[in-house]
Amino acid sequence: MAVEMVEPNTCIRGCCRSESIPLHLPPSSYSLSSPIARGAESVVYEATLDGKKVAVKKPFLSTSDDLDKFHKELQLLCKVEHPGIAVLVAAHAKPPNYMFFFELYEAGSLAQKLHAEEWTPGVDQALAISLQLAKALQYLHNLGIVHRDVKPANILLDKDNHPHLADFGLAAYKRDLKQISGTPTGGFHKKNMVGTLIYMAPEILRKDIHTEKSDVYSFGISINELLTGVVPSTDIRAEAQAHTVLEINYTEQRLTAAVVSEGLRPLLAGLESGTPARSLSLIQRCWDMNPNNRPSFQDIVVELDLIVENNGTTKLEKKASAEHSTSPSGQNKMNFRAYQESINWFTLGEDFPKKNPPTSDSGMRTWISSPTDSLQYQPVLSWGSFASCGRRETMEDTHFLMPQMWDEEDIHMFGIFDGHRAAAEFSARALPGFLQMLGSISSPNGTLLEAFIKTDVAFRSVLGSFRKSRGAIKKDWHPGFRNKLYVANAGDCRTILCRAGCAHALSKDHVASCLEERERVISSGGEVKWQIDTWRLVLLLSRFYLPLGDAGLMHPNQLSGVTRSIGDDDLKPAVTAEPEITEVMLSVEDEYLVMASDGLWDVMSNVEVVSIIKDTVKEAGMCSKRLATEAAERGSKDNITVIVVFLRPVSTAERIY
Repeated sequence: MAVEMVEPNTCIRGCCRSESIPLHLPPSSYSLSSPIARGAESVVYEATLDGKKVAVKKPFLSTSDDLDKFHKELQLLCKVEHPGIAVLVAAHAKPPNYMFFFELYEAGSLAQKLHAEEWTPGVDQALAISLQLAKALQYLHNLGIVHRDVKPANILLDKDNHPHLADFGLAAYKRDLKQISGTPTGGFHKKNMVGTLIYMAPEILRKDIHTEKSDVYSFGISINELLTGVVPSTDIRAEAQAHTVLEINYTEQRLTAAVVSEGLRPLLAGLESGTPARSLSLIQRCWDMNPNNRPSFQDIVVELDLIVENNGTTKLEKKASAEHSTSPSGQNKMNFRAYQESINWFTLGEDFPKKNPPTSDSGMRTWISSPTDSLQYQPVLSWGSFASCGRRETMEDTHFLMPQMWDEEDIHMFGIFDGHRAAAEFSARALPGFLQMLGSISSPNGTLLEAFIKTDVAFRSVLGSFRKSRGAIKKDWHPGFRNKLYVANAGDCRTILCRAGCAHALSKDHVASCLEERERVISSGGEVKWQIDTWRLVLLLSRFYLPLGDAGLMHPNQLSGVTRSIGDDDLKPAVTAEPEITEVMLSVEDEYLVMASDGLWDVMSNVEVVSIIKDTVKEAGMCSKRLATEAAERGSKDNITVIVVFLRPVSTAERIY
């Protein structure tokens, strides 16, 4: 890429330098466009550099440690060059914007290909991808570099489906890892135990130091996922349903114990798929409990070469291999970008109510136009929000702020959607759309009820039309009407009202541990069982391979502890989309509302939330951010979305108690 290098071609610290990769770019040479991926530590944008499309990784740098990590990753990327590794074409290593510029791999990641497109590669192609990835890791290990986060999400595919290993944020030289000696404690535990849980080797879960054999384990799990199309430790293929393994099957502690102590491994790919027996044996050796029993990548490359040769595939570029790799429908040959555009859930949610308007007449909103008593208390609102993916790699929560709906000064609507990405994105646009059209119903309660049900039916209808797996969503939605507040909730988001300095819950969590909800689920034909520490809705969902007996065992696994949601048609009608609606008459004693997804409430009580806001500047956006940040610091493992709505003006004297 013909970008002029500015001498000296170093980072601002002088620790990173390159003969061929520009490390300082004039602002006029590049422009960022829309985000194409978002994680806990960075955002990836589509961009142009010197007129050519590229991908820009922009890390979140808030501490000196984050800056150290940026420079460490840049040093590594400047030294690696291999056809199986994502190509760094430039970097901006000076303040205020620190960025990596990579070649744009338009087919997306292997994880996107498998679980968003539901792509099924032919055996020949899967073997060829495995071989090229193994060669890339062999190259890194020969340089003494351990990647430490090998997984399908970090394997990018070009237009010919060649794999390119990416994301060196956790990569390190083995010699540097060796410097940490003795029994790990506290902080060392956290430093050593990096990566993604379902791909972590048992020794890493035991807090040992990463080695090349830890990468071998992750490689084995990833290649099995490539052959089966199933997310490890679940029985789930499609992105719309694959929320997180920790919610679907195990807590973090239970999954760790099962992998380390019980030898839990994903269900091995079957011979019926045409996968050679030698490659299945190789996968099992890669994920062996004992690192010393795992092969090196030198041995893996030799073995895969023989398997590929015997299987009749010589090169990944072989055209027939690509032509015979199809989606389950046999027709999905579009790349991920086109596919993603075809199922833009935000757009689908926004368009659905317009194309399928309610049959009721929306011309007269009787519950809006009721007379106003001039002596009646009317709150004065200010609002703000903050959302964070927390410790998760992706953000699945969505929310909306809709003040002065219908151009009415006294009608304000705010909503939080906590659920799978597809359902949350669809509902965040569809639900307000239905509400806009349902104003003629005689009461706010009726409007809310019908909007929730219509959104549920619409989402499941659209999802079915794409023949996708099912998703679920939990919602908390709140329209303010003059001095009345209506809270409609389905799931375990929560709203509290601070009245005269005290917290009052305005919604209850719809979970199986609630006796009333449990009885409702059972009466609707659902099944609820006690699992380890609480009541949960369960199905025989997942099969796991345990190298202790037969090829597979059936385990009853939780689908969800939540008893109300949009989507989840496998569990309808037991898991209903019907919201529980609370109506509150606001008074002069009411100070503010806090709405949040369960990422906040998992680690914070109602009283603690009020206490934190008491010691925070009374600005709604700042309070939202303070609560979300505190939840993350307390160890919340979920996405965190917070909306704070002040119900009265805050004077200067009140801004900080």
